[in-house]
Amino acid sequence: MPPTKSKAQKPFDPKVFLSKANGGRTISKYQKNQIVFAQGDPADSVFYIHDGKVKITVISEQGKEAVVAILGKDEFCGEGCLTGQLLRVATAVAMTECKIMKLEKGTIVRVLHDEPAFSEMFITHLLTRTIRVEADLVDLLFNSSEKRLARTLLLLARYGKQDKPARVVPKISQETLAEMVGTTRSRVNFFLNKFKKLGFIEYDDKLPLKVNSSLLSVVLHD
Repeated sequence: MPPTKSKAQKPFDPKVFLSKANGGRTISKYQKNQIVFAQGDPADSVFYIHDGKVKITVISEQGKEAVVAILGKDEFCGEGCLTGQLLRVATAVAMTECKIMKLEKGTIVRVLHDEPAFSEMFITHLLTRTIRVEADLVDLLFNSSEKRLARTLLLLARYGKQDKPARVVPKISQETLAEMVGTTRSRVNFFLNKFKKLGFIEYDDKLPLKVNSSLLSVVLHD
């Protein structure tokens, strides 16, 4: 008779896998403005954000920097290494104090191959990111800079996520917001003051910016 297992093997849990540093997985803490990976670095791993916000930027040959994404808790970055990317095409910088797991390429390839539950979670992440990029493009092509700023603030505050919105937006400069929205700093400042007067947001120079659900009216208004 074949040997029987004394204990049933527990089903694979992606969250548990991503919480433990072992076997090609390391967890590190990053201070605000610390680089997670830089454009031009070897692309040999994927990163999973446990806590905090990470800014993804690209620098052109002329030295112009553009913000292409702001990522937060439970999101991945650096996935390009899985498609044959040899060097990083963007830079990831911690916008706040962050706790981030680094998964070596071989480790994540193995678990994607062996564990359907992890593959499903990772594919969902990729599809969500793709949908967001498409929405960003539509937003840039067809919406006003005021509406684009409102949408950016709502995304930063995690409105539309399954968990409770954070309301508080990570400390972010008006210059960075302007890069993300595709407008000028002066226009961002004008609309922020307008949103504040209307009660859509709460902020001053000393306190973090808080987003109220009423800001949705700007995005939904035609």
